[in-house]
Amino acid sequence: MKRTVVTMPGDGIGGAVLDEALKVLDAVGFEAEYVHADIGWEFWKKEGNPLPDRTIDLLEKHRIALFGAITSKPKDKADADLDPALRGKGLVYYSPIVAMRQHFDLDICTRPCKAFKGNPLNFIRKGPGGTIEEPLVDAVIFRQNTEGLYGGVEWTNPPDDVYEALMTHPKFRKNFADVPREDLAVSTRIFSRNACRRILKSAFEYADKFGYKSVTICEKPNVIRETSGMMREEGRKISKDFPNIDLWETNIDAQMMWLTKNPENYGVLVSGNMFGDIVSDGFAGLVGGLGFACSANIGDEVAVFEPTHGSAPKYADYEVSIVNPIAMILSSCMMLDHIGETEKASSIRKAVETVIAEGKVSSYDMLKLRGSQDVLEQGAASTAQMGDAIIEVMERN
Repeated sequence: MKRTVVTMPGDGIGGAVLDEALKVLDAVGFEAEYVHADIGWEFWKKEGNPLPDRTIDLLEKHRIALFGAITSKPKDKADADLDPALRGKGLVYYSPIVAMRQHFDLDICTRPCKAFKGNPLNFIRKGPGGTIEEPLVDAVIFRQNTEGLYGGVEWTNPPDDVYEALMTHPKFRKNFADVPREDLAVSTRIFSRNACRRILKSAFEYADKFGYKSVTICEKPNVIRETSGMMREEGRKISKDFPNIDLWETNIDAQMMWLTKNPENYGVLVSGNMFGDIVSDGFAGLVGGLGFACSANIGDEVAVFEPTHGSAPKYADYEVSIVNPIAMILSSCMMLDHIGETEKASSIRKAVETVIAEGKVSSYDMLKLRGSQDVLEQGAASTAQMGDAIIEVMERN
């Protein structure tokens, strides 16, 4: 029986990389009906809503989605791009992917960062006696997806009730009472105990299932005592149910230093929303960059799979797309795993590994070229050629 998958190309290069993922899924024998859904900057400009209700309805109905990329801009630029007929109506731009995560409570974000043998972008370091070492990086970041600094609870020139509540805190009174209200901008970092438990439990279960020896809570409890402290407290409780897995604790700033010192020591990491975003991009940089960074956003009923790169609008209008589609293709593998099609996911991953190891087909980033249309003349594969190479390996095997 065919599945129905909602496809959301989004902005910029999203459509180009999504097309290659669908092509590879078809080649591996995954049978599905793909239903297009509107999302992104064009719908903000035309409708004042980058996540239209009709897209919400499709996700509620079909529950599985592949998502390409999104463009987000600061408040002033978002207002300037809005259709003149919609201005002055109190519309506020809010990231549609963040809104989607919160609407469907896609609170478990999983971001694997695994090095592929032969990738020229893999992290290397000097070893003893001037030798060169290429550590095996195989980290999986579990990012709490719906709370924290991305929760959207913020104000500029906070209203009376908010300001009065803030003034009840002695540190606010001491440090900000003399600041004019119109010069104050406040963003909250809210954690809930249940959400902390869910992300931590998912991380430990994943480590247990796939043989990782440690789970690292990467936060900042020595300074952000209440929120990071809650994550740390719940992690210590849950770790007691997994005695075979070591619990490590790191501060986000120290963790970013250790990324290039001993990245091979880390297995599964857990963080709140902002720190998870930071540390996952850090690990992605060690395994080739965002062209290889896939992710899953999982809730109780809906799941959305996406690369973690942006929309790269400067490449979107190229006559022949040059961007690396591997992150999107690996995100589709995560979708296959989620719905039980693990053999098909494994077949695609093995083909990706082979293409990278053989080195005959490389995208411009893998060749360390500056992104421009003429990289194709310098030997770089186009987006479509990379997809074709992966399919060719699957067919010969």
